[in-house]
Amino acid sequence: MRNDDELAAELRQAEWRKASYSGADGGDCIEVAPLSGDRVGIRDTEQPELAPWVVRGSVFRAFVSGAKDGEFDF
Repeated sequence: MRNDDELAAELRQAEWRKASYSGADGGDCIEVAPLSGDRVGIRDTEQPELAPWVVRGSVFRAFVSGAKDGEFDF
């Protein structure tokens, strides 16, 4: 596992992606970035200066699968 300084450097260099569904204005979205060690960074597009969440890849994949299956629909 990388130390905090290495993780911070990796997050600064990360290639952040957002869903094409988010539209041209870029609001109301999250961005994700693949990280080393099978981790994923997640941040709010409206506040990219805030520290992102970093989760295990398995956690992110389970979330995406649940979203696709409608588990989080209101």
